Amino acid sequence: MRLTNETEVTEFLLLGLSDDLHHQQLLFVLFLGVYLITVLGNLLLMSLVQVDSRLHTPMYFFLCNLSLADLCFSTNIIPQALVHLLSRKKFISFTRCAAQLLLFLIFGGTQCALLAVMSYDRFVAICNPLHYPSIMTWRMCVQLATGSWTSGILVAVVDTSFTLRLPYQGSNGIAHFFCEAPAMLILASTDTRTSETAIFLMGVVILLVPVSLILVSYGHVIVTVVRMKSAARSLKAFSTCVSHLIVVVLFYGSAIVTYMTPKSSKQEAKLLSVFYAVMTPMLNPLIYSLRNKDMRGALRKVATGNFSSRPILLRIFYQEWIFTFVKSFLSAFVELIT
Repeated sequence: MRLTNETEVTEFLLLGLSDDLHHQQLLFVLFLGVYLITVLGNLLLMSLVQVDSRLHTPMYFFLCNLSLADLCFSTNIIPQALVHLLSRKKFISFTRCAAQLLLFLIFGGTQCALLAVMSYDRFVAICNPLHYPSIMTWRMCVQLATGSWTSGILVAVVDTSFTLRLPYQGSNGIAHFFCEAPAMLILASTDTRTSETAIFLMGVVILLVPVSLILVSYGHVIVTVVRMKSAARSLKAFSTCVSHLIVVVLFYGSAIVTYMTPKSSKQEAKLLSVFYAVMTPMLNPLIYSLRNKDMRGALRKVATGNFSSRPILLRIFYQEWIFTFVKSFLSAFVELIT
């Protein structure tokens, strides 16, 4: 250990998911593949929404916000984890750890709020279709999206403040593959009950409240669908919500167990975090794209070149981004492990 019991921690040791070298190599391949799919999938989704005028609707506006949050969320965690999986230097400075924690909470909190907003959008579209255009105006959509990002920032500031205000002395080994509040609180050299209470209350605000709104919204949706006389219309209405429910179960389920049940084991917390921190950002664009015929139609248009001109984002995606990303990633990776 680099530190003594009296020394203030200036860097943390991320212990990761496994000590076995073979497991670390397998995890590197898995995480790299997941990250590439996450980045390419979310960029492609945002590009498709940009190029197809049929997708210029409130639902896809919120979906683009979710994709942006997913992209930033994943980029904040996985590249650092990839470097540590194949490197002997698994230390991260206190400042970088604090920044990773803050950004993780901002983008994670924003995802929570956006999923609730998207459930409200589906509730209005299915339960009040005649009033949908007057309720979900573009001004309302912008306000809801702004409120989602603002709530993520506020919750992140509170959680980060109550985590970093504690003294960290002596042990600096975080039993995790990234800097997360519950794992960091274990290392604090003082009583953490106040910080744990604050984080729990923020979990109620950003986890339990949104998931309650989602359950209420879909409760009304189910009742409305059951009352529909047309079986085809009922199936179509319910299918638009299935993909959203899949994301909600994966994301909220694992996050609630981690943040709302402090008695969970370290290993259990690490495994659960893989679902909401690594897998969900990859699954979001895949689930929404594969289950949505409008997205599939836009993808066919792009594949067959039926657009007269491609927007800037799609041109970058096809011509420059892949090569720039691979080159930059490999250069940074070589530099960090040597």
